[in-house]
Amino acid sequence: MAHYHKLGQIPHKRHTQFRKPDGGLYSEQLFSTEGFSSNSSLLYHVYPPTMIVKTEEPYDVSPKAGTDNILKHRSYQGFKVQPEADFIKSKKCVLFNNDVHLSLAAPTKGLTENIFYKNADSDEVLFIHEGTGTLKTQYGNLTFGYGDYLVIPRGTIYQIQFDTEQNRLFIVDSFSPVTYPKRYVSKYGQLLEHSPYCERDIRQPENLETHDEKGEFLIMVRKKGLMYPIWYGTHPFDVIGWDGCEYPYALSIHDFEPITGRVHQPPPVHQTFDAHNFVICSFVPRLYDYHPQSIPAPYNHSNIDSDEVLYYVDGEFMSRKHVERGMITLHPGGIPHGPHPGAVEKSIGKTETAELAVMVDTFHPLMMTDYAKGIEDENYIMSWAE
Repeated sequence: MAHYHKLGQIPHKRHTQFRKPDGGLYSEQLFSTEGFSSNSSLLYHVYPPTMIVKTEEPYDVSPKAGTDNILKHRSYQGFKVQPEADFIKSKKCVLFNNDVHLSLAAPTKGLTENIFYKNADSDEVLFIHEGTGTLKTQYGNLTFGYGDYLVIPRGTIYQIQFDTEQNRLFIVDSFSPVTYPKRYVSKYGQLLEHSPYCERDIRQPENLETHDEKGEFLIMVRKKGLMYPIWYGTHPFDVIGWDGCEYPYALSIHDFEPITGRVHQPPPVHQTFDAHNFVICSFVPRLYDYHPQSIPAPYNHSNIDSDEVLYYVDGEFMSRKHVERGMITLHPGGIPHGPHPGAVEKSIGKTETAELAVMVDTFHPLMMTDYAKGIEDENYIMSWAE
């Protein structure tokens, strides 16, 4: 994220006196990435953001591999993940490596009034498959709904609130910054004309709420595979104002403009976000290839360098049989994959698709978790057999 934004009250100059109505100083906090060498924001707190009053012993939340077999096409029934009231515990990791964790969640509730969450390890991308609500942060609020990507920089303290109990999320934890694809950004940081989305599509935090409150506020902090319960003596959302280029934002998959051509376009045209050793792509409703002899179905592909994960959101997929909402497929690097039998001929003559999916391509192999074994379709590997 490289676009400047500000909310609330801030002083004229950085690192200068900024006083409260009672004469005391607001506490300035630099929220910076890559030390002091990349994007940052400055936040101004009513109280110092350092007032820890109690800590508890951490507990293990790291994913555990369910098998060493990484060379097998797999499919998971995502909607078999059972709803769970606790938002943090509802997150079930399915696939992981050292660069990224891919999880599913079906929370029925958000976080209660005095409980907050901070991922100190990774940027998070929450894809909202079902449900509406509000992401509350020190930077302000982001309302969300079906099809939204919520991009949350690591270290952001947040609460999430849902409007109903029926919610489904696909979550990407990135151990590197989540950015715009470099080919879509000018050398000065603006999204270019050929980008499939632009600044108008990015929703920034609004409605900054300043909580001047003392008490006991629990922040659940995730770090190095452990969850640390840390209690603070003041409300973490006591920010009176902030500005900068590092903050959470929302982008709807419905605002992603597809790139099409006379013949089948390769997956990079669907890229939405970039990260170290993996990418996130959006497959959206679009016109098919318009060469008179085009084959809309994707060609067989040898995954030599990457694992391909598809999270199916809605619509029909002409290259796959028996696709269900919330389904995840894994096609690992090392063996080719392609359309199911009959899909190529069936696709010829089709002019458009209404498919909606999120794809994650990783450049290191993914491991399947123990949890994923319980929602796997064991027969998927044989689905290419006539």
